[in-house]
Amino acid sequence: MSTRILLVDDDLRLSAMLADYLGQAGYAVETAGTLTAARQRLRQPPAPQALILDLMLPDGDGLQWCRELRADPATVALPLLMLTARGEPADRILGLELGADDYLAKPFEARELLARLRALLRRAQAGSGAPAQVLRVGALELDLGAHEVRLHGQPRELTAYQFQLLAVLARHAGRVLTRDQIMDALKGHPQEAFDRSIDVHISRIRAAVEDDPKRPRRILTVRGTGYMLARPRADEGAP
Repeated sequence: MSTRILLVDDDLRLSAMLADYLGQAGYAVETAGTLTAARQRLRQPPAPQALILDLMLPDGDGLQWCRELRADPATVALPLLMLTARGEPADRILGLELGADDYLAKPFEARELLARLRALLRRAQAGSGAPAQVLRVGALELDLGAHEVRLHGQPRELTAYQFQLLAVLARHAGRVLTRDQIMDALKGHPQEAFDRSIDVHISRIRAAVEDDPKRPRRILTVRGTGYMLARPRADEGAP
């Protein structure tokens, strides 16, 4: 039986071409030109086995829908390939942070899309069927399903917004993220107070996960740039 693919793009000419090309490769492709149509299709059986999603759609933001899909247990593991005309590194990072499995900038070769789709499906089939729900950085653990943070196995209290902020850093541990990149990754998440700066939230996260918040070893400030969740050094063990 052919693998079912849902292709969401408002470029009808491109969608028709890709549907035909992927169909010749043995896939059963359905298309949707809006987020509304895509949402409706996703609620109908049989469910698609992979999603190809354009970010720029006429009735909504593909990034926001990606965030919603990853928050839903029914679609958290759905293989997802993002398409976009925005090919800057920051855009690719943001898409991957929000849960895309792969990212392809327009214009692209149909052969490359097919190769990436096949790789996504191979990885999905090789997995256990359950998505990785826990991010670990040294002694710090983030349970993405339960929205719980543990340090050395002991729970730490964070607000939902602070948890998501820490998760963004954890997904890119060892890499510096600017404030703009962090805020972009959290765009659309309900904040308990819009007038609080990212620095205030970082300070409160440090109070929860640092041994000495005044001398942080996990969440580091890179002056003039942003923040980084440090990876534990081999000679130091877990932070």
